[in-house]
Amino acid sequence: MTKRLSKAKAEALYARLAETRPDPRTELTYTNPYTLLVAVVLSAQATDKGVNRATGPLFQIADTPEKMLALGEDGVADRIKTIGLWRNKAKNVIALSRALIDSHGGEVPHERHALEALPGVGRKTANVVLMEVFDQPTIAVDTHVFRVANRTGLASGKTPGEVEEQLLAITPARYLRGAHHWLILHGRYTCLARTPACPRCVIADICLYQLKTRAIASTKRPAASGAKSKKR
Repeated sequence: MTKRLSKAKAEALYARLAETRPDPRTELTYTNPYTLLVAVVLSAQATDKGVNRATGPLFQIADTPEKMLALGEDGVADRIKTIGLWRNKAKNVIALSRALIDSHGGEVPHERHALEALPGVGRKTANVVLMEVFDQPTIAVDTHVFRVANRTGLASGKTPGEVEEQLLAITPARYLRGAHHWLILHGRYTCLARTPACPRCVIADICLYQLKTRAIASTKRPAASGAKSKKR
């Protein structure tokens, strides 16, 4: 059976991440709920930095569904060519903009089912928008969050849905607002996919990951006085 952190250990883990980043925020640049929605849709299989480089100029001329439709699919596509899957994403941006106008008066809905009904919007994207701009206690599970949750022992899910369910169950209420950001940023800058930076990880002694990088030994607390050292 896969080991899981206790609720007490989970709270200690979040407390440390919160101390390190007391005001966690998305690294996507946006000015309103609509531009955040578009940015998150564009961020699939792309880096936040890469998305920001493209959306900076785009949002200066199209920061509402109406303006985006006026720009047209070709106009959007031409401005996001540096982002992976740009052709399909341009179609989705135009389609979701039209849907917002036709069904929601041009406003981004704050209900999950309505968000997920929009073209190009899945559960992860909906969770990010609900959390970031509507202050709803959700945890969006991307590859970084999935990896960190499973490695640390916060979750042991085989799918993003399972991990999300387990994270919501074990995350203390007072940490729900920042949980997604703490986990994603920890995965992006410390708990890397191939070589996690365990020696400088603030939760290394709590984390249950069995394959910590070897240098982690240098961060362990010294043995109690009088303890006998083993011969190698």
